[in-house]
Amino acid sequence: MKDYAVDSEVGRVSASPPLALAKRGTAGHKQARTTHGAENRVHQKLKIGEVASCSDIPVKTIRYYEEIGLLVPTTTRSESGYRLFNPSVINRLAFIKRAQSLGLSLSEIQELLKVHDSGELPCGAVKQHLLLKVEAITQQIEALEILKSELLGVLSGWQEQPADNRIAQTICPNIQSLTNE
Repeated sequence: MKDYAVDSEVGRVSASPPLALAKRGTAGHKQARTTHGAENRVHQKLKIGEVASCSDIPVKTIRYYEEIGLLVPTTTRSESGYRLFNPSVINRLAFIKRAQSLGLSLSEIQELLKVHDSGELPCGAVKQHLLLKVEAITQQIEALEILKSELLGVLSGWQEQPADNRIAQTICPNIQSLTNE
């Protein structure tokens, strides 16, 4: 994902470095650029293509997120009919993307966003979800270790040409036990 910052004072999105650094004139950084040329608009909106470009999330996915309620439905449209988004949607999409990378489902993410939208930080709920993911992964690792042991056991007694008079009745005697017949 590209590094973008939302300047809440003027409501515009800037490319890396964040606006705070660019405003201070931090050495070695270029002045932050906006996605639109209108520098002084207070409530600048972004077209869906600009949101997609800023977030590295396809337009189709953004529409889907809007459809299922992860993004606030756009009530504003441009004169041409394009969806228009508040610049804060970039931060919301970054959260969604990061939460997905940590294994959270879209429904879990939706729960967390509802907490946020109610004016509270969802950090406690995020922690609980992540702890549950760790527990599930631990159980998966244990199950995989058991499977690994079973596979190694089968392979340790492997015979390339099993001397079995039941060849017509079995597909691979090496993995078919008498109890499975």
